[in-house]
Amino acid sequence: MPPYDPSAFPPFAVTVDLVVLTVRRHALCTLVVRRGEPPFQGRWALPGGFVREGEDLGAAAARELVEETGLSAHDPGAPAPVTGNGAHLEQLATYGAPDRDPRMRVVSVAHLALAPDLPAPRAGGDANSARWAPVEELLGEDGPTGAEAEKTRGGGGGGGGGAEPLAFDHARILADGVERARSKIEYSSLATAFCPPEFTVGELRRVYEAVWGVALDPRNFHRKVTGTPGFLVPAGGTTTRQGGRPAQLFRAGGATLLNPPMLRPEV
Repeated sequence: MPPYDPSAFPPFAVTVDLVVLTVRRHALCTLVVRRGEPPFQGRWALPGGFVREGEDLGAAAARELVEETGLSAHDPGAPAPVTGNGAHLEQLATYGAPDRDPRMRVVSVAHLALAPDLPAPRAGGDANSARWAPVEELLGEDGPTGAEAEKTRGGGGGGGGGAEPLAFDHARILADGVERARSKIEYSSLATAFCPPEFTVGELRRVYEAVWGVALDPRNFHRKVTGTPGFLVPAGGTTTRQGGRPAQLFRAGGATLLNPPMLRPEV
């Protein structure tokens, strides 16, 4: 075998970008930061940054989540933390178009983070402000799908709502992250990552409604999520925080698959 010559290949950098989703005021929202440095200075972008030498991709994503937002990540295979501001974190996809970053060849490994309703984030790193923005505001009501957004250079794709386009190819990454969440809650327990440790069936239903953007029948929803053994576990208490009669509190159980799946309604 001929010797391997690293200089025969062009250098490139690796970054992590984060699609952080939560439900605020009954709307699916994502975390965006206003870039404080070129390129795209002053434009809204997904939080993220360069991977450091010797750093694992997952560790880089968790570090950027803390540095730029103040949120901490927890292992998706472990129960959500009872206190604090933990977020479910999983790898989403890799993006490597040659011209996606005007500085140099940059490959981004995007991660999806899900968290319950949280207070306003704090900005850090090269971001000078951060906010929760409704997904439909960033992508538009007819916002691009991952395939459609791929055709847009520079991260455009504000959609029909006239929103300011995101930096880089972040519109495509955001669209892919939203679609991952929307499809995965059909068959998995991922929707509970948007809820506090103890929640009612009504609160869980409102998560589905916000993520999918549809209204669901309360009785049918209750029957489906309580019909899978171990999907929801009674927490041993009730709450009136949603008003009306006391509602039973549940926790996410050990069953991670919803059987049969709850297919998203056609809209």
